[in-house]
Amino acid sequence: MLGSQMGRRKPRILCLHGFRTSGEILKKMIGKWPAALLENFDFDFPDAPFPAKGKSDVEGLYDPPYYEWFQVNEVECLNFEECIAYIEDYMVKHGPFDGLLGFSQGGMLAAVLPWMQRKGVAFTKVPKIKFLIIISGFKLRELKHGPPKLLVNAFPAPVECPSLHLIGEKDFLKEVGFTLLKSFVKPFVIHHSMGHTIPKLDEKGQETMLKFIEKIQEMFSQDPWIDLGPKAAL
Repeated sequence: MLGSQMGRRKPRILCLHGFRTSGEILKKMIGKWPAALLENFDFDFPDAPFPAKGKSDVEGLYDPPYYEWFQVNEVECLNFEECIAYIEDYMVKHGPFDGLLGFSQGGMLAAVLPWMQRKGVAFTKVPKIKFLIIISGFKLRELKHGPPKLLVNAFPAPVECPSLHLIGEKDFLKEVGFTLLKSFVKPFVIHHSMGHTIPKLDEKGQETMLKFIEKIQEMFSQDPWIDLGPKAAL
């Protein structure tokens, strides 16, 4: 009877795009994944709060406008607190969201948000982040002035949040992507042959994705308001 009630919804994923791209660009890149995966979730693709302050690597491939979540130089990280406040406000106004998906700079953010929420330094106004999909993610590098205040002592212990990580063999962030894996408990990993991009999924990648979806289905199976539909098949 619960399955036919009005108000049931699919798990919702907030998608955080890469540096100097946009929500619309990320939506197009994710669109190359199998429909059988995409149909299991509702995705939301906001733009970052700051217009790009320099040339975008995707110029000529995807149309502007382009945005960035925050800025980093060798000395400091700029506008990080403003970025976090912007994302939390978006989640309050447009949520609830169950999980996060992030690519590159968005992947860095997606990786750290559950930790920030559990520590109580941010995202206290929104429901618990339950799962992550991180594509070409990384940890913020060491800076002369230290990390942003919100990231002091980040990841003292692995985060117990189901996570799926996509790491490219030719990605210049490959090694830091492997380092990031250590910050999560039993992460799912898809290895692909591409570089710093969102890849199409080969058969093995689809199998790993299916196992991750089944994990999410199991987690939400007791929630009367979440509708995952029939068991996923890619």
